[in-house]
Amino acid sequence: MAKAEILVERLKAAGKFLAAAESCTAGMAADMIARVPGASAVFWGSFVTYTLDAKMKMLGVSRECLQKHGAVSRETACAMAQGALEKSGADFAFSVTGLAGPDGDGSPNPVGLVWIGLARQGIEARAACFHFTGDRNEVRQRAAETAIEELLKYIESTLEKTQQ
Repeated sequence: MAKAEILVERLKAAGKFLAAAESCTAGMAADMIARVPGASAVFWGSFVTYTLDAKMKMLGVSRECLQKHGAVSRETACAMAQGALEKSGADFAFSVTGLAGPDGDGSPNPVGLVWIGLARQGIEARAACFHFTGDRNEVRQRAAETAIEELLKYIESTLEKTQQ
C-alpha cells in the first residue's frame, strides 16, 4: 500500500481532515493524496502558494516573516502549515517550501533545500529540513513524497499521544 493510501486510511479511522499548502511542489503532494479512492472523506483541499504574494494573501504568512527569514525557511514552512490549518478548519495541515532549481533564489540556500511544515489544531506547528539532489522535477517529486511520509509519521505520533 502506498504511503498516501495509508495516510488516507489513518485519517479516515481517526475521523480527521487534512489541508495542504505547497509552494515548490505546486500541488504534487495534494495530487498524490487526491488519487487515493475515498480521499474526499478526509482531504479538505490544497493551497498552491508559489509566490510570496500568494503566501501572504492565501495563508496569512506575514511580510515580516518572509522578509526576515525568506520563503525557504523553517519559519515560513510553519507559518504556511498554520495558515492552511486556520483557513481550512482542518485537523491537520502540511506545507512544502523549497528551491527545486535549476537556479537559486539569490539567498544562501542551496538548490534542493526543502522545508516541510506540519501542524495540528491545538499544537504548535513544526518543520523539518531536507536536501534533495537531482533535476528540478526529481527534487519536486522527492519533496512531495517526503511530505506525505513526514505527515504520516506526525499524524500517527500525535494521535497516539492524544489516545494515551
